[in-house]
Amino acid sequence: MSRGGAAHGISNTQDRGWAWMVLLATVLLQGLTLSFPSCTGVFFTDLQREFQATNSETSWFPSIMTAVLHAGGPLCSILVERFGCRFTVMLGGLLSGVGMVASSFSKSISQLYITAGFITGLGSCFGFQAGVTVLGYYFVRRRALANALASTGASIGLTLWPLISQYLLDEMGWRNTFLIFGGVLLNACVCGAVMRPVQLGPPRSPLQPSPGQEPGNSAEDAQMSNGATPHQVEPPQQARFAACKRTLQKYLAFDIFCKNKGYQIYTIGVAWMVMGFVLPLIYLVPYAIRNGVEERKAALLISVIGFINIFMRPMAGLLSGLNIFTGKRIYLFSLAVLLNGLSNLICVISADFSVLILYCLIYSISMSGIGALIFQVLMDVVEMDRFSSALGLFTILESVTILLGPPLAGLLVDITGHFSYVFYASSFFMVSAALFMGLSFCALDRKNKLKEALKPTSNSPSRYQYTEVPTNPELEKQAPPAVMYITSI
Repeated sequence: MSRGGAAHGISNTQDRGWAWMVLLATVLLQGLTLSFPSCTGVFFTDLQREFQATNSETSWFPSIMTAVLHAGGPLCSILVERFGCRFTVMLGGLLSGVGMVASSFSKSISQLYITAGFITGLGSCFGFQAGVTVLGYYFVRRRALANALASTGASIGLTLWPLISQYLLDEMGWRNTFLIFGGVLLNACVCGAVMRPVQLGPPRSPLQPSPGQEPGNSAEDAQMSNGATPHQVEPPQQARFAACKRTLQKYLAFDIFCKNKGYQIYTIGVAWMVMGFVLPLIYLVPYAIRNGVEERKAALLISVIGFINIFMRPMAGLLSGLNIFTGKRIYLFSLAVLLNGLSNLICVISADFSVLILYCLIYSISMSGIGALIFQVLMDVVEMDRFSSALGLFTILESVTILLGPPLAGLLVDITGHFSYVFYASSFFMVSAALFMGLSFCALDRKNKLKEALKPTSNSPSRYQYTEVPTNPELEKQAPPAVMYITSI
């Protein structure tokens, strides 16, 4: 595509034509990346037997993959800004494919941590997050619809990956299956190639150069819609430390974490929650097999969760968008977390296949609510102009507990010899996190209302319910609130 932009700053590919091909590529990309760790539970028993590893040692493999998938967000943002979405997605596809191919030749469980865990996880992070970002450039009027349709890719992948994994495992073994998966994940490079850059905004005329700019150099200031920016001049040596500090503040909002009580509570609560949230996806299949369920039926359990998510997650998103829940989404989120935690007790009652199907039904409904609300609540808690940096710190802390949760649960199984304790632990983390967030925000709301009652009437009330970051009343009087579109994990 030529660097010449469309008139009036809007590309002729936005919301039509090639944009729908990009959306289709993003749906496929989410199925290849975000939902891929869901199939690792199918290989749990075979990997444990192959490497003579304990449950704790085996569980490090999926936990590293999932943690890197979340923690690589800030690095992905830097690559997108420097090289663009197309390059980042294709690099992610290459890393994912190479990681899985290399893992098929692993001779120890530690080699599997590096290949399938770190390399494939990092590639999945680059592909997924850059793919979501590019939708914001190709869709403007239909952006909400595009993001909703793209999110179905993860649910479709969650449905198909376990079934395909179990079939290939039965036919070829885990090494050949990982080799095939490496080739499948390379298709993310094809998805990235579809995401060609388009120019946003009309180029400056050579006859009207900007102040301080020589005529003929305006092309250097063009910004491509895939997120790439022109090469910046390297800062002087004495300013490098300041530049690093500004970069750190841009991608990791430690200042917001220290000042905003709502952000503190929510970040700590979600980080504690995910220690239990990921456990059923990893241990449900080996738990069912250990209790006499056929291997194909055990893999079907994860697919049931994914299939229900295809329909329930959009419905949960529409429900949370109703006006009645404005300012109360944190309580709706806490309720979904509480339901998810209590549902884990169903597995403890019985390991019969029909009971496990009932568990998957309830688990997937609550999981849909969590997935639909987790970033909407974060938007309510922090100001929108700092959302990207708040999201960076949020996902980093979240990835630390994702990394620790499965191995600790595996250690618990090694000590007790019963998989049922995994679901007890998951229930404990989820229920305690739900109570912590719900009660803390309730107390914070009461404190804020008491402050408002003691203060004189103000002409500019806060637009953000849970934030304690001060706002500028004069700016709010002069200009209407800006509408910002946020794409999230």
